[in-house]
Amino acid sequence: MDLSINKSTNYTLVKINAEKLDTHIAPSLKSELVLMSGNGEKNIILDLSSCRYCDSSGLSAILVANRLCKNSEGKFILTGLQDAVERLISISQLDSVINISESLEMAEKEMI
Repeated sequence: MDLSINKSTNYTLVKINAEKLDTHIAPSLKSELVLMSGNGEKNIILDLSSCRYCDSSGLSAILVANRLCKNSEGKFILTGLQDAVERLISISQLDSVINISESLEMAEKEMI
């Protein structure tokens, strides 16, 4: 499976278990995010520590997660950014829109 989902008391952790967040994975990620939101999940941590590449469809999925959490007055945190993915997010100026945490531990603390 390209992604794993673990529910915690305060948040849901979504981990991408692939090197690329692209057109092969982004649609299923978006579907899972919409389902989670429909089930009342409003705090999500998206862990991209395994991803070394992200394309526009991946960015779109990240923005969907951010919007769903914001609309439900929850919190969305992106963590585990590799250099290439971090550069893409920075170039896209999404780092000013999305809450990014340096580590999963720090992201978890922000959810408490």
